[in-house]
Amino acid sequence: MKKCGAEFFGTFWLVLGGCGSAVLAAAFPGLGIGLLGVSLAFGLTVLTMAFAIGHISGCHLNPAVSIGLWAGGRFPANKLLPYIVSQVLGAIVAGGVLLLIASGKAGFDVSAGFASNGYGAYSPGGYSLPAALLTEVVMTMMFLLVIMGATDKRAPQGLAPIAIGLCLTLIHLISIPVTNTSVNPARSTGVAVFAGGWAVTQLWLFWVAPIVGAILGATAYRFIGSAKD
Repeated sequence: MKKCGAEFFGTFWLVLGGCGSAVLAAAFPGLGIGLLGVSLAFGLTVLTMAFAIGHISGCHLNPAVSIGLWAGGRFPANKLLPYIVSQVLGAIVAGGVLLLIASGKAGFDVSAGFASNGYGAYSPGGYSLPAALLTEVVMTMMFLLVIMGATDKRAPQGLAPIAIGLCLTLIHLISIPVTNTSVNPARSTGVAVFAGGWAVTQLWLFWVAPIVGAILGATAYRFIGSAKD
């Protein structure tokens, strides 16, 4: 229960911090943080939580990460469901809190997107479904590769949160224009359930692609990480 609680609060912080920066601060008149700021915000949520709860739950904050770590032999199958449920619930609660905050501004319209992930007409840059699918698979694959490498017992100790947080920042810098960046089914679900409509209709991609990518990344690391020389 303590580990699930850590995952709940950690994912809550990821969605509130990352999506909150996109909804509240990205385009603020004169002082908007833009794409760079949102990318940093997502990276910082993971970095700060990795230091805060990494020693409690491992700080997955992401169903794809949990499944990837299972595929990589780092996480037991019997803990997958409790972790994933905790992550999704934390994301949804964060989405609800963000909606309450954002609704305090006159003219706010949740149907405009609410930091949801999308493709085609709902991609920030108008990218197609195949482009979005490939982007999410590859980005999540590299994310898992970095996570598994940075947390390997042979890696420099104590620096994993920095590497993982910066990796997520880089992923957002690359892929926000394509899909608004998911690589995390919980993050996508947490805002899509409130945006409704197209965000829910397209949500399937942001579950399927990150999970496929995570398994590929974990499998790749199991191969290269087992090398003796």
